[in-house]
Amino acid sequence: MDLQEIVKNRCNKEIKDCSNKELYFALLEMTKGLAKAKESEQGKKKLYYISAEFLIGKLLSNNLINLGIYDDVKTLLAENGKNLSEIEEAEPEPSLGNGGLGRLAACFLDSIATLGLHGDGVGLNYHYGLFKQVFVNNLQHETPNPWMEKESWLTKTDVVYPISFGGFTLNSRMYDIDVTGYDNRTTKLHLFDVETVDESIVSNDNISFDKEDIAKNLTLFLYPDDSDEKGRMLRVYQQYFMVSSGARLILDEAVKRGSNLHDLFDYAVIQINDTHPTMVIPELIRLLMERGILIDEAIEIVTKTCAYTNHTILAEALEKWPVYYLEKAVPQLMPIIYELNSRVMNKYKDKSVYIIDDEKRVHMAHIDIHYGFSVNGVAYLHTEILKNAELHNFYQIYPEKFNNKTNGITFRRWLLHCNPELAALIEELIGAGFKKDAMELEKLASYTKDEAVLNRLLGVKADCKLELKNYLKRTQGIDIDENSIFDIQIKRLHEYKRQQMNALYVIMKYFEIKEGKKPQTPITVLFGAKAAPAYIIAKDIIHLILCLQQLINNDPEVSPYLKVVMVENYNVTLAEKLIPAADIHEQISLASKEASGTSNMKFMLNGAVALGTMDGANVEIADLVGKENIYIFGESSDQIIEHYAKADYVSKKFYEEDETIKRAVDFIVSDELLAIGQRENLERLYNELLNKDWFMTLLDLKSYKAEKEQALKDYEDRKAWAEKMLVNISKAGFFSSDRTIAQYNEDIWKL
Repeated sequence: MDLQEIVKNRCNKEIKDCSNKELYFALLEMTKGLAKAKESEQGKKKLYYISAEFLIGKLLSNNLINLGIYDDVKTLLAENGKNLSEIEEAEPEPSLGNGGLGRLAACFLDSIATLGLHGDGVGLNYHYGLFKQVFVNNLQHETPNPWMEKESWLTKTDVVYPISFGGFTLNSRMYDIDVTGYDNRTTKLHLFDVETVDESIVSNDNISFDKEDIAKNLTLFLYPDDSDEKGRMLRVYQQYFMVSSGARLILDEAVKRGSNLHDLFDYAVIQINDTHPTMVIPELIRLLMERGILIDEAIEIVTKTCAYTNHTILAEALEKWPVYYLEKAVPQLMPIIYELNSRVMNKYKDKSVYIIDDEKRVHMAHIDIHYGFSVNGVAYLHTEILKNAELHNFYQIYPEKFNNKTNGITFRRWLLHCNPELAALIEELIGAGFKKDAMELEKLASYTKDEAVLNRLLGVKADCKLELKNYLKRTQGIDIDENSIFDIQIKRLHEYKRQQMNALYVIMKYFEIKEGKKPQTPITVLFGAKAAPAYIIAKDIIHLILCLQQLINNDPEVSPYLKVVMVENYNVTLAEKLIPAADIHEQISLASKEASGTSNMKFMLNGAVALGTMDGANVEIADLVGKENIYIFGESSDQIIEHYAKADYVSKKFYEEDETIKRAVDFIVSDELLAIGQRENLERLYNELLNKDWFMTLLDLKSYKAEKEQALKDYEDRKAWAEKMLVNISKAGFFSSDRTIAQYNEDIWKL
């Protein structure tokens, strides 16, 4: 396909005379054509990866890399005075996900295609995504985040299904996004949308809308506000719409490939990503019965077809829907759910494994575990906690179902695309094989004492820091010092991830600088995070960080040595700039609470050094890089689990017994901060830390500060630091999603 020709046909101009937007649409057309040529339906058995979110990021450069034409296109554009990265800025980022769960799903689709496996993604076509984050008066405000244009990566298909709810039916239409594999086949992300969706029911400056008008609102937002019953009901409608559409597609495709449905499990395997798609199990049973299969066999077929990935240890994140929600929204499913529950009750006397509890709530994860053939955690520690604590009763019943699949990331996006300078250096040192086989990064270990290589590595990092500085200045009007230490924490805003602990450290540092104890190298602490609209304390933490940003950055005594930056509307595009620039990355969740984390893997790959607890995949990172190349602090997961069991953690005790902790916590409601911030938000956060602190911020605060100071001190020996960077990069290969997907296929899918 010839870009010149496409541009001529579309715009009747030469490349050099086109706007960036015109060139983006031309490249979009070219890329979709090339992707189509690599489509394949080869393979009897097919995987369907069902997920409420797919945080796919911008697709142009990633697709050009996977199709093997990135350099050619870049050169052709440059010859015509055009810049590919500027053209990419004209591309809107699809608002189809939120955090690690959705980003992981996107990496998995990339690896499925790259490994040439027969598998597609299934999700919903959200028009406004989660929301666009806007800061006003140091508070998070949520506004719609539209991303669809007349021409986009979405392709409208002819696949339409009538989906019935209690009292009404809506038509579901399938849209496809191409997923290009690296030097391999093209697969699909199938996104279902409702024909009657109406974007105009949402006001421009916030995300409020009539939550009861399901025909108009169903696919507007990812995770509608669940602080009221109407919002929670809407989530039920969304989830059923997604799985019912997906289930029909799965059955139709299996039949087309030769299945008689009695052998569905030979033609399809369904991976349920977290509990949002759980209703696919009773829905498939219902659809098989509609097609003449008796219930006993239908249950057996579905149990052999579905597998479940658990992403959380937090009980509140395992969905439980009141029976009357489901009776109202999807009455046709309830006879099946009652039947599935009664079978469990007849078999086991332990109430904790029942699907419906005494409060008449349906436990979605329990359906997945009883009526699927595989249950996997997403990091070694996480899976062990599931087996030994959170899901122990199920593990005793089904030990053979439990397995671990440590998460991974796609190296093409998180290295080749977002850090081409580092990728070029690596290729020069060890060849290009690492692009296909990430384990080849191990070869870099032979350069850890090579001074010339270490200096070049430091040079690459300096360039990335300067690029981030320029990007933030241009897009957000924020100025940072590229010669400072970049200490970065980017992830969903949640108390268990402990952004509040990082903020308390900032306050402690502020006091030290005020008292004349100045850091040798200035420090820039960067945050990026969205808080769920109904998560009040999370929004209060954002408020504190933004107030600190204003206070510190405007203090001539402190700002030369310490800066605080919270980027607005954190997304994949921003992550691609932040991650290559990081010196230290924060993975400071309370031990035992983070299932895996994947930003830790991306930072590691880009030569940043972790400061973290022994939680999630940090455990495996620490094993690989050795304790001298990671900064670990805080109590262990076993100790934390014991604190919860004994209920013996009292935050006030730490506050009263340590003057530096007391001073930092008190500063949240100090005159200085109250002059900038909102009393209600700051006092609420202060009281939360003092009287509850459910995720034990104050428990680890001293240990955290000591370890962080050690990292800052070690940074001063540039050669030794560059060695740590190179060791981290060389050991990152294990965390490739290609490895993860190969293991899913070997142990679970067997495609």
